[in-house]
Amino acid sequence: MAVSATPPVLSQTSTLESGSLFRSDPLYTSPAESPRLTNSMINSFISGGGGGNGNGTSGNNECKMVEVHGVRVASFNVDGQELICLPQVFDLFLKHLVGGLHTVYTKLKRLDICPVVCTVEQVRVLRGLGAIQPGVNRCKLITRKDFEALYNDCTNARLVVSFLSCFICISTAIPQKQSREGQ
Repeated sequence: MAVSATPPVLSQTSTLESGSLFRSDPLYTSPAESPRLTNSMINSFISGGGGGNGNGTSGNNECKMVEVHGVRVASFNVDGQELICLPQVFDLFLKHLVGGLHTVYTKLKRLDICPVVCTVEQVRVLRGLGAIQPGVNRCKLITRKDFEALYNDCTNARLVVSFLSCFICISTAIPQKQSREGQ
């Protein structure tokens, strides 16, 4: 097969023959037509169009959106258990309560909660849904019960810190009574 030494030059007015590498017409003409995920696209992706294990069945890669504390999050059914996306629930519910994801993993260890590592296909599905960032290539899943235990631990720890800081503020603001023995 002969290959041209000079690549084709494209301009707005040039036309391309079929089989060319580049498109001369834009994919969309206005931002309203830009390629965004619509609800129907997401639902078709979730129902099996976006993943699979190679043999025609989706297995543990079938993702569905479930409601947690009034917000829809991504979940997988793995071995009969509903597992939710840990980075997504961290981003939605925990990041304002704790210092960071490292703190969450420390709490998980202390609470004896063992997250399940996502498969490559599950990570692809979560990225496609926007549950995790595009550059992420690893993810963990936890049960809803484990998330509730983690959430309660994070909120209770925050309440204890708030209570202690208020107690310290109040105790330093109240002057100590002088003992009568010194007078």
